[in-house]
Amino acid sequence: MSEPDAYRTIAGRTSVGFTVRGSEFIGHATPAGTVAAAESFVEEIEVEYDDATHNVPAYRVQADPFREYADDDGEPSGSAGKPVLSVLQGRDLENLCVVVTRYFGGTELGIGGLVRAYSRAATDVLDAAETVEKRPQERFTAVVDYDDSGTVRGILESEGTTFEADYGERVAFEISVPIADADALRDRLRSATSDRIELEAARQSSV
Repeated sequence: MSEPDAYRTIAGRTSVGFTVRGSEFIGHATPAGTVAAAESFVEEIEVEYDDATHNVPAYRVQADPFREYADDDGEPSGSAGKPVLSVLQGRDLENLCVVVTRYFGGTELGIGGLVRAYSRAATDVLDAAETVEKRPQERFTAVVDYDDSGTVRGILESEGTTFEADYGERVAFEISVPIADADALRDRLRSATSDRIELEAARQSSV
């Protein structure tokens, strides 16, 4: 059973292609935790496939507010971007971007043919990708003296929390924890160190 704040996305970048009546379609998909990451992927595909007839993007990102986007990139209105986005919506996938590249083969497919081809491209690339379940993460830094560093590390390891430690004049732990668990973890760290801990403001990370 999924946790309330969990969401489904894909594990990594994937590409799949096929040909319909001479037109080649290539679906590209990648995880994208921010609008900037999604748009960067779109730009990357546009550069890599700059000789293509169309590069049609669609993405769903847990921005603030939630952001959905699709563009037909010169195809007839509603025949390309919307069908790709509909596949993402139908699978309830978030924090990912799909771009479908088309090389025109000389035979027009018609509106219905385009809808089917772009939908298939999105479906095929997502079928090829591994679907994973994730929880939105919150990142913050905890800074303590060396005397308390063992205690903090022990708590983080016992909780299975992702962290990196930087040993300088003091010890700074860069911590990533599911948002739903963050307040309880901060309270436990404060209590264990008798409040001898500095906690930097939290930053949200969707991936």
